Parts: sequence; C-alpha cells; structure tokens
Amino acid sequence: MLHQSGGHPPNPPKVRDLSLLPKAHLHLHFTGSMRPSTLLELADKYGVHLPDALTGGEPPKLRATDERGWFRFQRLYDIARSCLRAPEDIQRLVREAAQEDVRDGSGWLEIQVDPTSYAPMLGGLIPALEIILDAVDQAARETGLGMRVVVAANRMKHPLDARTLARLAVRYADRGVVGFGLSNDERRGMARDFDRAFAIAREGGLLAAPHGGELTGPASVRDCLDDLHASRIGHGVRAAEDPRLLRKLAERGVTCEVCPASNVALGVYEKPGDVPLRTLWDAGVPMALGADDPLLFGSRLSAQYEIARRHHAFTDTELAELARQSVRASAAPEDVRKKLLSGIDDWLTATV
Repeated sequence: MLHQSGGHPPNPPKVRDLSLLPKAHLHLHFTGSMRPSTLLELADKYGVHLPDALTGGEPPKLRATDERGWFRFQRLYDIARSCLRAPEDIQRLVREAAQEDVRDGSGWLEIQVDPTSYAPMLGGLIPALEIILDAVDQAARETGLGMRVVVAANRMKHPLDARTLARLAVRYADRGVVGFGLSNDERRGMARDFDRAFAIAREGGLLAAPHGGELTGPASVRDCLDDLHASRIGHGVRAAEDPRLLRKLAERGVTCEVCPASNVALGVYEKPGDVPLRTLWDAGVPMALGADDPLLFGSRLSAQYEIARRHHAFTDTELAELARQSVRASAAPEDVRKKLLSGIDDWLTATV
C-alpha cells in the first residue's frame, strides 16, 4: 500500500541511543561476563574440549526451570570457568568485561564472583580474591569505568563456607569488595541457613544482595528480605505474583536486579514481553537492569534496556529513571553518582 507522501513510507521516529544512556550494572557474574571469542581462545590454550553449545556462535538453548535444565546450565558454566587458570586470564576477562560495559554506557560495574571456584587454579582462596581485585583495579584505571566486586557464596555448599567467604569479603572491603551475595539454584538450601554469613557481611559494612525470586516464587524473595535483610535482590521478578510483597519491596526501597534476557533464556518466562517489568515499575519497586551471564544468554547491558523499550513500551523518560534507579542502588561513591545522574539528565534533554 502506497503512502500519500509520494509513495514513500514516513521516516521512523528517531530514538535516543541506549548505549549512550549512563547507567550502573549491578548484576553480572564473573565467568558469565566472558566474550565467546575469549572462551574459544582460552579453551584452545588449555586443550579444553568445549561442547557444541559453547562453540556454535549462538547462545545455547537453555531451560533451567527443571532440575535437568539447571544442571545443564551449571555444567556449561563450569566448563567455561575451567578455562580461567592463570592471573593473566583473570585480567583479560575483567578488562574485556569493563570494555563491554563502557561500550554499553555503563559508568559503574559491580561484578559478582565466588572466589572459591577459582582458588584451586590460583593458589588458594586469598590469592584468588587478591588476583581478582587487582584485575578489577587495573581494568578500572585502563577503561575509566568505576568497578567493584560483590563476593557471592554458593547456596549449594555448606553455610559454614558462606561464613568464611563473608569474613573474607569484609576483610577486603577497603580493597574493592562492596557487597555479599548468594547464588546458584535457589530451590536448594534455605535462605535462613545463611543468615549468620549475611550478618557478618552487613556488620562489616557490605551490601546484602542475595539471589531470589527467579526459579522459585515470591516466598524466596520474602526469605531474602526477612532472613537475610537484603538491600538488593538478585532477580526478584517472581515478587510480581504477590501484591503485598511488591508493596513491601517498594516501601523498603529494595532494588530488584532484573535480567530480562536471562529470565527468558532460562525459561522463567516464555518471551521478553512476559517479564513483569511493568508490574514492578507500577508498584514502585526500584529496578537495576542487568545482563547476568552474557556468555550464555547472548546479550549485554544495553540490550536489557532495549527489551524494556521494545517489549514493554518504556518511554525515554522511564528508561532514564530506570538508569537512575540502577545508580541509586549501587555502592558508587557520591562523586560517581552525581556524574552519572547528571549524564542521565543530559541524555534525556539532548535533541534526538
């Protein structure tokens, strides 16, 4: 069908470039931040045989909503992690993660890591954390990206291991550790089993940011609030199923680190439009969009904002507010916050 303007369709409306929107990235896992090309090179370097799911150039097909699916996801993650064996591998991963974030408009990154997983290759738990922190410091200097670390315990392991990690995290609070998390399959292990570890972390001045409300429902989020006194929730999207819980999150100002592409890739929701961004937004729950594991899910930070725009009709004004919420929920120092918030205002007022 011809349009009246000389037979040509009207020009599509111009939109602001989301990669230029300043933002903070609060939910990115260490190994999962790796570039696929880097994984291939490191696997070749160490003679690691990668399964087809990690070499096909496309994100692997994953559904983690059943035990077998989660096991497969975890297995792929573990294989990728086994390719990080030397300090220079760690430095490369962190530098490239920082470069990718800068390209996506991030001015602050809190990367999440369980140093226990890297300790066997790097000479022990303390050397592993120090190598990671040194790499973060170096990458921040090289790229100009503000960068810190969230040390995460594994809920599949014993709570005493989590306490050890919490003490270690507090010890390195002046070297770049800003938070303490709890990751892996939330269907295993009760949140309350880790309450002492989180108390140690909070008493040491660290943010409490456990995973919850991803693979299981609202009760998982409630447990993170009540038992671990979380100031941020990794994911938290299943809170959308409980209006009272949404009110509680909003009233307490607890930020949900929402990772839309990850939610779809793992089968938590069928398609991007099903992720309850609008439900959380309308309830007044602060959000910080995150990429989770780009290596396995195939998209980085700006793409999450693109999902909000394309599938949930977030306006530029709303997207700017999402970016502000990510900055406010971060552990960034005041000067960095001011700079980012000012940059967000500039992005919004700039002529398209």
